[in-house]
Amino acid sequence: MKNNAELQKDVQDAIKWEPLLHAAEIGVIVKDGIVTLNGEVDSYAKKNEAETAAKSVEGVKAIVEKIVVKYPSSMHKTDDTDIAKNALKALKWNSSVPNDSVQVKVENGWVNLGGEVHWNYQKDAAKRALLHLEGIKGVMNDIRIKPNAQDTLEKKAVEAGLKRNWAIDSSNIEVKVNGTNVTLSGTVNSLYQKEEAERIAWKTPGIYSLDNNISVSWDLDDN
Repeated sequence: MKNNAELQKDVQDAIKWEPLLHAAEIGVIVKDGIVTLNGEVDSYAKKNEAETAAKSVEGVKAIVEKIVVKYPSSMHKTDDTDIAKNALKALKWNSSVPNDSVQVKVENGWVNLGGEVHWNYQKDAAKRALLHLEGIKGVMNDIRIKPNAQDTLEKKAVEAGLKRNWAIDSSNIEVKVNGTNVTLSGTVNSLYQKEEAERIAWKTPGIYSLDNNISVSWDLDDN
């Protein structure tokens, strides 16, 4: 059983472990498994890395992300037009992102991705392609998944995918399939495992939408 102070230390240590990050840049507040990250970093990649590190810690039920990206004044200022051009180039160069399938909108350094792809890994690849672009403060990934019409979504295929993953105890996860929708429920002990189960389920042929109702359960003292 972890108390709030122990979970806070675990998250701080996870952040400190990442070579890209300086632990002093990121503040960590923990209350009943909800982790709030705050502070300033000088790149969107660092912001993303801090969030990923926190999610990997057992006992983290949810992340409240308040990290601000503030680029050094000495750095050449990248306006929204340049960010949009660079984002389109990065998407074009990424072999996992289908050509002309993703639309880009940029406002005050925030990038919104829209459009349709056939697979969730393509949606994820589009966001990852932008991680290291200068000037970006954040990414909203609103790309929709539109499966191929000939694919049939099967419950056993989702269950088999979850069972193959060593990081997840699939015996604690229930899968329901309704048409092209998958609903996941059950219990895991970290936010990382919850999101990993969702990532795996999204690989199933025929999936169009997913409801992730998995609970993160890890006993916490109030101290």
